[in-house]
Amino acid sequence: MTTIRTRVADALAAIKAGFAREDTTLIAGGLTFYAVIAVIPLLLLSIRACALLVSDEWVRGGFDAMSGLLPDALGARAAVDGLATAGIELGPVGVLIAVFPATFYGEGLRRAIVRFAPIRESFTGWRGRLAMVPFFAAAPVLLAGVLGVARLLDASTGGGGIGDMALRVFLGFNCLWLILSVPLAWTYRVIAPRAVGWRALIVGSLVTSSIVTGFVHGFILFLAIPVDLGAPFGGLTAIGGGVAIMLWMFVFHILALAGWLITAEFDRPDDAIRTSTG
Repeated sequence: MTTIRTRVADALAAIKAGFAREDTTLIAGGLTFYAVIAVIPLLLLSIRACALLVSDEWVRGGFDAMSGLLPDALGARAAVDGLATAGIELGPVGVLIAVFPATFYGEGLRRAIVRFAPIRESFTGWRGRLAMVPFFAAAPVLLAGVLGVARLLDASTGGGGIGDMALRVFLGFNCLWLILSVPLAWTYRVIAPRAVGWRALIVGSLVTSSIVTGFVHGFILFLAIPVDLGAPFGGLTAIGGGVAIMLWMFVFHILALAGWLITAEFDRPDDAIRTSTG
């Protein structure tokens, strides 16, 4: 039997080999381009569907709680409030229009993973986009989970003391860790060009989600720093804010691709690993 220590070493070696073999920076940049097209429409669709599942008032209250948990030095609260309003008020025509660009994320994810998988296929873009469509049913449920956690944290840790802050970070990290593991698992199991086994999928998605969740908390900390995002862009703060978000998404995609390499490595049978290392 291969030990956990050996598996971890092999997973790290797989990340190193995969990143050395491919231009990871370019691939993550291309995936970020697809995400820029798809993320806002996907969020709007999720918000509207979540409002239909529960109610507009409950969703609004959840976003108000989330907004209250975020630092506001860089205007994050106004951005969250605007997104919530746009999603709740999205009409039927807006829903139909948003579906098409929202599927682009699936195309970008599949195209990126194919570069690291020993698979060549046709219609890669359409395969990825079709694999993204069923996720639309899960997205509002996951969003409801995030909003529910935000409401809980706002109600139970609103005192502002050190103890409340520590509890908020602890509960927020663990809840977000579990929630983010679901879309990562969907990516590695459904959107990826080959389906990995369940054991490898659980390990890979949970490990990757823990790293991504830590990075999300780092980004929240960044939002508390009163820096002038528009300084490198002639004072255009909106442009600077957009670039900052894209940089965050770029690093997130590098972590997600590393997670795929870990998942694929854990999916290899023990005898294959011994053959490759022996």
